[in-house]
Amino acid sequence: MQPNAQTLTGSARSKALAALALGALGVVYGDIGTSPLYAVQVTFGEQGIPVSPENVLGVLSLIFWSLILVVSLKYVVFIMRADNKGEGGIMALMALAQRGAHGNARLRRVIVVLGLFGASLFYGDGVITPAVSILSAVEGVKVAAPALDRFIVPITLVIVIALFAVQKRGTATMGAMFGPIMMLWFATLAALGLFQVVQQPQVLYALNPWHAVVFFHDNGAHAFLALGGVVLCLTGAEALYADMGHFGKRPIRIAWFGYVSPALVINYFGQGALLMHQPTAVSNPFFLMVPEGLLYPMIALATVATIIASQAVITGAFSMTREAIQLGFAPRMAIKHTSKETQGQIFLPWVNSILMLLILGAVVGFRSSENLAAAYGIAVTGTMAITTCLALVVARRLWGWNRVLVVFAGVIFLIIDVAFFSANAIKIEHGGWFPLVLGLCSFLIMSTWRKGRELVLRELRQGGLALEPFIESVTAHPPLRVPGTAVFLTANVNSVPNAMLHNLKHNKVLHERNILMTVETLDTPVAEYGERTEITALGHEFYRVVLRYGFAEDPDIPMSMQNCEAKGLGFDMMDTTFFLSRENVIASAGARGMPMWRDKLFAFLTRNASPATAFFRIPGNRMIELGTQVEI
Repeated sequence: MQPNAQTLTGSARSKALAALALGALGVVYGDIGTSPLYAVQVTFGEQGIPVSPENVLGVLSLIFWSLILVVSLKYVVFIMRADNKGEGGIMALMALAQRGAHGNARLRRVIVVLGLFGASLFYGDGVITPAVSILSAVEGVKVAAPALDRFIVPITLVIVIALFAVQKRGTATMGAMFGPIMMLWFATLAALGLFQVVQQPQVLYALNPWHAVVFFHDNGAHAFLALGGVVLCLTGAEALYADMGHFGKRPIRIAWFGYVSPALVINYFGQGALLMHQPTAVSNPFFLMVPEGLLYPMIALATVATIIASQAVITGAFSMTREAIQLGFAPRMAIKHTSKETQGQIFLPWVNSILMLLILGAVVGFRSSENLAAAYGIAVTGTMAITTCLALVVARRLWGWNRVLVVFAGVIFLIIDVAFFSANAIKIEHGGWFPLVLGLCSFLIMSTWRKGRELVLRELRQGGLALEPFIESVTAHPPLRVPGTAVFLTANVNSVPNAMLHNLKHNKVLHERNILMTVETLDTPVAEYGERTEITALGHEFYRVVLRYGFAEDPDIPMSMQNCEAKGLGFDMMDTTFFLSRENVIASAGARGMPMWRDKLFAFLTRNASPATAFFRIPGNRMIELGTQVEI
């Protein structure tokens, strides 16, 4: 949680903003800050545009105006307005857009599909980013010592394994160093670029957008294909929005306009100046800008910077997965907190292992940053286009923007997004298929889990008993009531939980006090205090309790039950037993559900989901789990 600058005055407020802006340098801008390592090289590489003064000015103009229109105008000014109680990211935006589409079921379904696919592409990006960033930094070795070329992939693999091995320790220690290191990185970018620009000041003509127009006129279809390389300068733009909740809008904007964007522009123009003077430097324009004596320190600094960039993506994958679990789009899985002070620092072992294996596979399969860059843009541009669509829904339905203004903004931003996406779609056969396959797999898993849970709840409702007649029946013909409190976790507040029926059928008893507890996830990141708990007395010592959490919170049922005492319903945990029905899902060809293969996939996910005891932090020695067979 960022410090509240509203409560600070004078120098204290300035120091707080400076500290947050410095932190944003280390976490938010790692990805976009390491793009100079490969963006220009890929655009002018073996498969790219020929190096000529006119083409250099055209590409530099495209890079500069892409940074202005997409990052500065679209993300920093427009998209960051769409905060969900201070939180950002595509899951938060999806929840916000759903709120705006209240009452329109068809639009809500479209929003969910778009949000899920955008999140799925983020996972594809999360595999490509660490691979291409670290590999591009290590490739500097090839410039310093060409004979070491064969060691680039092994060194990259070692760094990736080490990076994921330390994830379980948390990022608190490394995080303290991220900001200063990235501050040094951006200062170095600016210094290297400025040295070249001073020698070839004519590159500053690229600030004129007319050179981009001439570039398209002179190169035709090849200029359109060059957009597939230019878009690499935008990688990481989503991080500005996704990490908004950690730092706040103002520090992120200050860091971008005051430090990051000037350093990036100067470095890109410096690489362009080098190419105008020395066209053969196209093999690796970034490292060929570095003086020979500083090459090895620069390789080390670039490697550390790319590790930081990768860390931000990995942490983002952890956070997004937790949000997906809370919103009901992913099965429960183990979530470990790596800091006692900061709630947002979490570690998901399963996600960590899968990401590591996929990244290692990408490095071994593609073997160079240029090959990986061909696979990079498709996921990034797809997420950008989806973010634009969802933000436009929010602007129209929640902010009340005029229809004409929404259409105008949509046309401008979507033309850019679609142009970049189309240019990268052409590269699908050259590696662009890889993040798409990863994204489709993620989408399939999340959509199958969501639909499967809906089918399970439908079957349980159809086979369940109405709650109120049941209470009247057990009151009229009371079974044996034993001392203590029984808590039945149920997703259907109007039906008798299966666990209660099984307990009554087999044990012939009811507890003195019975709590029907439902956990709900809100479309906001954090639940307000007044909405966290709702208690309804049903009579005869039956109570309905609804616990609500935000999608960025971890459910802690025992702690929430302590808060019930303030509303007149106290609990003695040593005298409380939790009952939970665990559904044994059976894929049935005769049931009206999903196709058989998706039914089996959902059954597999259900069997391998983490138990409720760990996810809801229920003491294992206070819970009884009863199985229920459900056909879908």
